[in-house]
Amino acid sequence: MTSAARLNELRRALAADRTIDITTTGARTGTPRTIEIWYHYIEEKVYICGIPGEANNPSKRRPRSWLANLRANPEFDFSLKESLQETLPARARELTDRTERAAVMLAPQTQWYREQGHELDDLIDNAPLIEVNFYFALAR
Repeated sequence: MTSAARLNELRRALAADRTIDITTTGARTGTPRTIEIWYHYIEEKVYICGIPGEANNPSKRRPRSWLANLRANPEFDFSLKESLQETLPARARELTDRTERAAVMLAPQTQWYREQGHELDDLIDNAPLIEVNFYFALAR
């Protein structure tokens, strides 16, 4: 994984693709859990986010199971499956800083989330949002 050509191949795939599988460890069970999810490549960083649940009833919101799993066990597998098939070990960092969250939710790559009927402030304050950290450097 250390070659420059291999890193360029991964950067191209991360920039071009959107759908991945993530395999997390169950927060309560310890069992591996795999789901298909979107990610976003923004300024050479990778993010996984979603929309807040129960838009009309915020008191019923619960963390998504994938987020609960990553909070309990931040190590996970990030599996590319479109232009490149490769599983990359990663570590999740939940974004809690409002300025950092706003930068991601305002990026052109996350426009779809803004078009789903949620107020921007609700997305910034309540959408599940993690930064994916790989065990190799993506930045040039």
